[in-house]
Amino acid sequence: MLLAPRRPKYRKQHRGRLKGTAHRGNTIAFGDYGLQALEPCWLEARQIEAARIAITRFMKRGGKVWIRVFPDKPVTAKPAETRMGKGKGALDHWVAVVKPGHMIFEISGVSEEVAREAARLASHKLPIATRFVVKGEAERAEA
Repeated sequence: MLLAPRRPKYRKQHRGRLKGTAHRGNTIAFGDYGLQALEPCWLEARQIEAARIAITRFMKRGGKVWIRVFPDKPVTAKPAETRMGKGKGALDHWVAVVKPGHMIFEISGVSEEVAREAARLASHKLPIATRFVVKGEAERAEA
């Protein structure tokens, strides 16, 4: 099941700008290990779900995984071969706005080797560079 808001009040949003670094959500708050974004991007709900599945499968459903991003930004698209104009397109999918330094996933309840490999597999599902972070070590991004 893909992540998406339950009942959005307003369906269409402006695109906005991806500048600056994450000031919130940039430290490990729940688990022992984290996967931290090093680049800005829009993470689609499908990409978040694919990475989550990669983590839980490798951990053999042991330990605990926290998803620290939520796709709450609607992205619209116009149908293929449609002429310009006639207003903004219909809702196509949901994305999470991720800035450098933001924790995407957190993991606990498994050894560091297992968590590191699970995070590596998850990072291959994501369109950005990430890094594995251990709680207590320097968690801020060098962005």
